[in-house]
Amino acid sequence: IMDDRSTTITELKKIVEDFVNERDWSQFHNPKNLSMALAIEASELMDIFKWNTTQECESMMSEKNTRQDATDELADIMIYALAFSNRNNINISSAIEKKMIKNRKKYPTEKFKGHF
Repeated sequence: IMDDRSTTITELKKIVEDFVNERDWSQFHNPKNLSMALAIEASELMDIFKWNTTQECESMMSEKNTRQDATDELADIMIYALAFSNRNNINISSAIEKKMIKNRKKYPTEKFKGHF
């Protein structure tokens, strides 16, 4: 069983790339299609919780079926994000590192701690 503590991003990217290659789907994996698929999967995750209060949503995550549905949608989001990075030669670790530097400058702790 794979675990976040021991599975690398490179391993995940390879799993996704192998799956795509086995099906000859890379021909469909352009930035437009992958970004749209990513947004669609994100909206499917949001759909699970629509019309519910924050408290209801938090409670729903304790329910086995809802938790599994949300987990599946999150996996789909991650799969498309990995596929996007594969197809466009994006180093995810470097991208996150650079973006967090920008975020720290844009949202300094002393100004944004505890509020937006």
